[in-house]
Amino acid sequence: MAARPLVARQPNERLQALIQEAGCSNAGLARRVNMVGAERGLDLRYDKTSVARWLRGQQPRGRAPGIIAEALGRKLGRTVTIDEIGMANGKNLASGVGLQFSPTVLGAIEQVCELWRSDVGRRDFLSGSAVAASALVEPSRDWLITGADPQVARNAGARVGMSDVAAVRAMTAALNDLDHRFGSGHVRPVVVHYLNSVISGLLSGSYRESVGRELFAAVARLTELAGYMAVDTGQPGLAQRYYIQALRLAQAAGDRAYGGYVLAASMSHLAAQLGNPREIAQLARAAQEGTRGQVTPRAEAMFLAAEARGHALLGDSRTCLEAAGRAVAALERADGASGDDPAWIAHFDRAYLADELAHCYRDLGQAGTAARHAADALEGHPESRARRRAIGYVLLASAQVQQREVELACATGARAVELMGSLRSSRGAEYLEDLQLRLEPYAAEPAVREFNARVGLQSV
Repeated sequence: MAARPLVARQPNERLQALIQEAGCSNAGLARRVNMVGAERGLDLRYDKTSVARWLRGQQPRGRAPGIIAEALGRKLGRTVTIDEIGMANGKNLASGVGLQFSPTVLGAIEQVCELWRSDVGRRDFLSGSAVAASALVEPSRDWLITGADPQVARNAGARVGMSDVAAVRAMTAALNDLDHRFGSGHVRPVVVHYLNSVISGLLSGSYRESVGRELFAAVARLTELAGYMAVDTGQPGLAQRYYIQALRLAQAAGDRAYGGYVLAASMSHLAAQLGNPREIAQLARAAQEGTRGQVTPRAEAMFLAAEARGHALLGDSRTCLEAAGRAVAALERADGASGDDPAWIAHFDRAYLADELAHCYRDLGQAGTAARHAADALEGHPESRARRRAIGYVLLASAQVQQREVELACATGARAVELMGSLRSSRGAEYLEDLQLRLEPYAAEPAVREFNARVGLQSV
């Protein structure tokens, strides 16, 4: 009987490279792995021979790969995944990265850091991925039924303090301002590199409970911003992953209100862009249910406006107008209250609400009311909100087309084109394309031909 051929193992070059980067001996790594295992109640007895076997390609069983990754991550001062150490055991972890609402804080850190790392590496599965409506709704259910994480403090890595959290918040504010002024095409690469190089190190550091909660809150905000920038650069599948992780980070922060914002302002608007009206309303309702009694009237107004958008696209005028009316009432209460709004909702003013209502009335076919709200939005948006103003002009022009004021619509649309000249925004370009489609029945008119030519020159 012929002998069974031996299966040759491939040397684990990924693990070898990380050990060298960490400046760690085989015996030193084994000691660190045993220590991490002891913290988790495991009696591990690895030695330098064990590490040598791993380097020759042996795959340790059970929880060992995750513990090895944690031990190396502590030495390197950043998160290391089992995929990075070459111990994914053939599992295609990459394709699902960022799509899960992790049940543990450690898993959340690992997943979001892997997302950032993959994004910086321009992995093909990220840029080409499509959005699944279920992948937006399912995490919202996990968020609704999951209690707060009991602990987020860490005792490994470099010390992280409130000054680090303040730096993250200041950087987020500066990047957000640049995004409003110039569009995400100019800014997003900077955000992703900052997340991968600086923020991953902070999450893998050592911080007490109070600092950890504030850190997760700040990182959730920046991760959501990176997701919005993915939308604005024409990558909705990537945005979906960022939004799910921003929701999970908000949960680690113990910030239910911001979790609701991610659902209503981010995931819901992504569903709107992709034409999934039922999911828009579901996500906005989940935000309301999961934050009941925990948000300010301004945030409540934003959540209700998002719900109204979904009902408008469904053609449900009665429910849409009911939600819109409640949004207006909530914002009126907010404007009359003391300034207790968190920073992430302070921007939602009368101009933003008018913008949302203009979308609703346009989709309901009530052109006159849509035009009035679009004009109100433009009057309220400052010059620094260049992208928002460009979209406002397109909304107004769309309403004017519905009213058969074609020449006026083309003149209004031309103002949007002018603003787009200073932006790199796929979202803005999509609004212009939608306006061109609405003008197609009037394609023979000189004003329409001139407008289309203007758009064509802008895209060159």
